Amino acid sequence: MPDETAISSIHGLIGEAGFARLVGAFYRQVPADDILGRLYPPDDLVEAEQRLRDFLIFRFGGSDRYLHRRGHPQLRGRHVPFAIDARVRDRWVLLMDHALQEAELPGAAIAIMQPFLHEIATFLINRGPSPGLVN
Repeated sequence: MPDETAISSIHGLIGEAGFARLVGAFYRQVPADDILGRLYPPDDLVEAEQRLRDFLIFRFGGSDRYLHRRGHPQLRGRHVPFAIDARVRDRWVLLMDHALQEAELPGAAIAIMQPFLHEIATFLINRGPSPGLVN
């Protein structure tokens, strides 16, 4: 995983507009997806997009708006209600990888963001064995 300095430099590289393009590209894929579409209630997509965008902006060195609206991220706790297994994780990663390309972010940003996003997705697995983790 990239170091904290590299991670926190991303906001300065892509700005809020880059995060908006990324998260928008991701959520455009979700409703039609046969795996992830079932996990996202249609009436919550706009709010889910805002939450992810605000979280990524915060995590990658931008505004702390996420903290003011939602408090500490508590990612595992917030995702407990959702059955996230390796299959769900892999689909989330696939859609996010497509979104990273569609958003036309600089290669330097993708090189830092992609491994981080993959690792977070693996961290959120809460059903079945987790890839790469010793049980």
